[in-house]
Amino acid sequence: MKKLIITVCIITIAAFTATADEGIWLPILQKYTVEDMQKKGFKLTAQDIYDINNSSLKDAVVQFGGGCTGVVVSKNGLLFTNHHCGYGQIQYHSSVENNYLDKGFWAKSYSEELPNPNLTVKFLYKMEDVTSQILQDIDDNTSEAIRDSLTYARSVAIAKKAEDNGRFETAVKPIYYGNQYILYIYEVYSDVRLVGTPPDAIGKFGGDTDNWMWPRHTGDFSVFRIYTDKDNKPAQYSQDNIPYKPTQYLKISMNGYHENDFTFIYGFPGRTQEYLPSYAVDMLLKHNPHKIKLRTQRLNIINADMANNIEIRIKYASKQAGIANAWKKWQGEYLGLQRLDAVNKKIEFEKRFTEWIDKDGSRSVYKNLLADFKQIYDELNTYSLINDYFTEAVMAAEIIRFAERLNYVFKEKTEEKKQKRIEALKKSTADFFKNYSYETDKKIFAEVMQTFYNNISKEYHADAFVKLCTENNNDFIQISNKIYDGTKLANQAWVNEFLNDTDGMSNEFNSDIAVVFYRSFAEFYEKNIAPKMQELYQTLALKQRLFMRGQMEMQTDKNLYPDANSTLRVAYGKVEGFAPVDGTIYKHYTTLDGIIEKSRNEDIDDYKIPDQLAVLHSTKDFGKYTNEKGELPVAFLASNHTTGGNSGSPVLNAYGQLIGLNFDRCWESTMSDIMFDPNYCRNISVDIRYVLFIIDKFSDAKHLVDELELIE
Repeated sequence: MKKLIITVCIITIAAFTATADEGIWLPILQKYTVEDMQKKGFKLTAQDIYDINNSSLKDAVVQFGGGCTGVVVSKNGLLFTNHHCGYGQIQYHSSVENNYLDKGFWAKSYSEELPNPNLTVKFLYKMEDVTSQILQDIDDNTSEAIRDSLTYARSVAIAKKAEDNGRFETAVKPIYYGNQYILYIYEVYSDVRLVGTPPDAIGKFGGDTDNWMWPRHTGDFSVFRIYTDKDNKPAQYSQDNIPYKPTQYLKISMNGYHENDFTFIYGFPGRTQEYLPSYAVDMLLKHNPHKIKLRTQRLNIINADMANNIEIRIKYASKQAGIANAWKKWQGEYLGLQRLDAVNKKIEFEKRFTEWIDKDGSRSVYKNLLADFKQIYDELNTYSLINDYFTEAVMAAEIIRFAERLNYVFKEKTEEKKQKRIEALKKSTADFFKNYSYETDKKIFAEVMQTFYNNISKEYHADAFVKLCTENNNDFIQISNKIYDGTKLANQAWVNEFLNDTDGMSNEFNSDIAVVFYRSFAEFYEKNIAPKMQELYQTLALKQRLFMRGQMEMQTDKNLYPDANSTLRVAYGKVEGFAPVDGTIYKHYTTLDGIIEKSRNEDIDDYKIPDQLAVLHSTKDFGKYTNEKGELPVAFLASNHTTGGNSGSPVLNAYGQLIGLNFDRCWESTMSDIMFDPNYCRNISVDIRYVLFIIDKFSDAKHLVDELELIE
C-alpha cells in the first residue's frame, strides 16, 4: 500500500503541470499550477492564493448556505453572493405587503439588516492530506466492505480530533475516487444577515428565457453581512452581535478587463465526473430525457399558476427557480455530450487504455475493468431509471415529501431523538404551509404519476399505487383527487395537533391515504431497488477507483485534477467569447444597452425592467462605473472551469482583485461536468461595476459602496 500512495503522489504532482484552461484545482497543491498561471498573466504567488500560516485569498471566500459561494468585500464583514443564492432568504422575508422579490430591499443601517435562521457561511481554515493515515494497511486484497468500514471509521476519527473541542466543523473527503483523502477544517458563522437585494427584474433579469444562455444581462447578486460575538468569534444570532472583522477581504478593481486578460475563480464547485467510463455516459444520455420531461410537466403547471396568482408567485418563486435550473442544465448537458460525441470519445480512450494494459504484464490488475463496467452498467441501467422516476415523479409531489418528513417521527429509535425530531418539524411545518399551494401540488401529482405509470414497468409499481390505479381505472385526475381530498396532511391545524400528540394520533396518521401511498413506495423501494443499487454502486466504487488509478498511471503528462466535491477550488483561464455555431461569434461582454433592447420585446415577461433603470439609461447617469468606451458593462465571459456550487464565486484579475461574481455557464458548456471542451466551455459573471452601479445609482445605497475598497 505504501507503494500505491507514493505512486499517486508522484502522479498528482506531475498532473498539476497543466497548460489548458481545463481544471478545478485544490489550493493545497496550487504550487504545481502557479507557474502555468504566471505564464498566462497571473501576478501573485501560490502563497497569496492559499497559506496556512498567513492570511491569503482563501480567507475571503466562503461556502454560502451549503450550496453556493460568497466573498467578503469589506473590513466590516460585508459579503457578496449571487441573487439566486440568497433567493431563499429574500423570499423568506417577503410578503404581499413587503414584496422584496418585486421591489428589492436595502438596509440603511446595521439595525435594518435582516437575520436569516439556518443560514451559515463556512471559511476554510485549512486542508491537509491524510491519505497515509486513512489507507494504512489497506491494499488491493482488502474486501470493499472492510475497506469501507476502515476508511469511514478512520475518517470520522481524524475529523473528530481536528474539531478542537467544537471550535471547527471538519470532514475527511476522498479525491481521485478514494485513491487519496483530504481533511478539511472549517470555521462556521451562523449569524448572517440580509443587507440588500435588487428586485427580480434585475437580479433575475432574463429568467428562464435566458437561464444558462448568452448573451446575458442578469444583475445576479445579493448582499449579506456576517456577524460575530464581541470577540469576533462565531455566535448564534443576537442583537448584541457585531459585524465580522475579516483577516482578508477582496479589493475591487474599477479598471475592468479586456479580451484575453488572465482571470481566475475561487469557490466551492459541487460535483464533476470527468473520469467515468463510456457506459456511464451512455446511461446518462439515455436517462436525461426522462428527467427533463418530468420537470417540464411540473414547470408548466407552476408557471401557469404563478402567472395567475401573485400569492402563488411569492410562494413558489424559489421552488420554481430550483426546478428550472437543473431542468435547463440537463438539456444543455445532453446536447453538449451529443455534439462532442462523448460516448465514442470515451470508447476511443478505453481502446488506448486497453493497449496500454497489454504492453506490460504488471498492469494485469486493470485487464478486466472495462468488461466489468459493461456488466455492471447493463444491470444498473434499469434500477437507475426507476430511481430517477422515484425522485422526479413520486417524490416530486410536495404532500408525499411532507408525509416522508412526518413519518421520520416513528423511525427514531429513542424518545430523546423523537422529541428533537418533533420540535424540528414544528418549526419547519409553518414554513411548509407558508410556501405551499394545495391545488398546484394536486395538479403536479396527477401529471407526473401518469408519466410514471406509462414509463415504468408494472413490476416496479408499489401495491398502494396498483390498488389506486385499479380502483380508478387509471384516471390520474381521479386518483389525485382521491389522495388530496382524503389526506389530512394538507390541513395545517391537523398537522400541528398531530405533532403535539404523535402517539395518541398515530392510528389516524398511519391510515392517512398520503402516508399509506408514501410508505408503500418507500417500502417497495427500500426492499427491491435500494439494496440492488447499493450493491452495484459499491462494486462500481471499487472498479472506478481502480480505473482512476490506471488513468493516472497511464497519463502522467495530463491535467488529471481531482473531480469537484464541494470543497474549495481554483480555476483559471481568460476573458474570451466563443463561436457556439457556424457563423455566430459571441462577444466577451454585454452592456446596459442590451437590457434596454431586450426590454422592448413586450411579449417576454422575463425582459420587463424597472422604469428607473430605463431612466438611468436614457440620461446616461452611469457614474464612475463605465468602461473606457463609456458603456455600462453588465456581464462577461471567461474560460474558467466551473460547475454548480461556483455560483457567487469571486472572479479575480491577475492581481487578485475582484472584477465579477460568477453566476452561470453557457448552455453549450453544461456538459463540462462530464467532458470539458475549451472551444465551448465559458462561465458567465456579473461585472462588479454593474453590481456597484445598481447599489449606488439604482438603489440609493451608496453607503455600501463607501464601505468597499475600490482600486481605480
